[in-house]
Formats: sequence, C-alpha cells, structure tokens
Amino acid sequence: MSKTVLVVDDEDKIRDVVVSYLQQEGFLTIEAATGAEALHLLGTSEPEMIILDLMLPDLSGEEVCRRIRQTSPIPILMLTAKITEDDRIQGLTLGADDYVLKPFSPRELVARVKAIFRRTLEDSLLAERISFGQDELVIDCSQHEIYKRGTQINVTPNEYKLLLVLARHPGRYFSREELVEKVLGFDFEGDSRTIDQHIKNLRQKIEKDPKQPQFIVTVYGVGYRFDGGARP
Repeated sequence: MSKTVLVVDDEDKIRDVVVSYLQQEGFLTIEAATGAEALHLLGTSEPEMIILDLMLPDLSGEEVCRRIRQTSPIPILMLTAKITEDDRIQGLTLGADDYVLKPFSPRELVARVKAIFRRTLEDSLLAERISFGQDELVIDCSQHEIYKRGTQINVTPNEYKLLLVLARHPGRYFSREELVEKVLGFDFEGDSRTIDQHIKNLRQKIEKDPKQPQFIVTVYGVGYRFDGGARP
C-alpha cells in the first residue's frame, strides 16, 4: 500500500519538484503552502510523513513541528536553509526526524524519505511487550507505544527507535556511532552527537529525574546503555 507524504512549502516550484519525485517512486502526496493548512490536512487526510519547510508565511516550521508533536508521532523531515548547529539542535528538540538543507537534491530527499519509512517498518514488525521497573516503563512494540507508570507518552519515531534499540539490550554499551547507524541509518551525514539530543529528549519523557537517569545511563568515554533494573 502506497505511503502518503504531506509536502509543506510556500514555494510552488519546490513543491512541484518534491511531489514529482515522490510520485515517481510510488508515493501518494498532498500539499500545503502554509502552516495552518498543514495542520488542517494532518487532521483530515492522515498522511504518514511530513516534509516541512521551516520558512512559511504564517507559522514558522518550528512552531508547526511543535504543535504536531503535541498530538502525533508522525515522522517529520525538515527542509531548511538554516545550517547552524543551534538550528539543528532546536529542530531535534522539537521532534524533527531528519534535515535536508536547501538547495537540495530531490533524489537525496526521496532517499531520506525511504530511509525513514524503512526504520518505521522495522519497528512495526516487532510484536511484543517489554516492561521494566515493575511496569514503570512499558514498550508496546505491536502498537508502537510507550507507557510511563501506565500513562502513554508521546515520542518521535527516532526517540522510539532509540529507546527500543537500547531496551532490547539491557546492560550493553552502545557508542554514538552505533546508535546513529541503528536509529538514523548508515547514510546519515550529520554529527554523531545528534544522538545526545535524542537521549536528552527521551530522558525528559521517561525518567523520574532526567538529571539522575535510571533507565538510560551515560557510559563516559563510550556512549550509552540501558539499565533494565530501574525501580519506581
């Protein structure tokens, strides 16, 4: 079944190019030229991924991303001319799954879209329930959901994938580079410390005290490991 991608950009030419390349690869597409239109379509058309330009005429892409993340874990790929590390970290903090810098190669963009969908599909094939700390933290792999003390928490696809990779191997040390390959894909070209921001986001959501994490533990000089023996 074809996946549907919502393409959000106020420049007609860019939308036309992106839509053309996506459709050539078998994707279905819907389009929005403003942030408000994108939010409306997200609620009425149920796309499975969003390609989101940061420079929109009404709402900033960051604000659109923030609003989406309040209710939905849908993958978000940002299009941006902003190239500073602070800009990337801000987007990741808000819940972006990947970045493509303008001007961009349409073929690279489609490759990034496919990579994100592959990671999502891999997750969906895991049908089991993992519980830690007397059900303080539960990962429902069949439903792609995470619960903290019985309450579902909203995580991005990358955060879910990262937690799942760590939780499936309690006590094992993972380097940043290993986690980048397993979570973001071997073709990811950004800084491996991107993982640090995802870890920080996860700790804010699943840890009782993010500054003294019980589940996701830093292994200094190595990377991170998951401690399955954390207690409420």
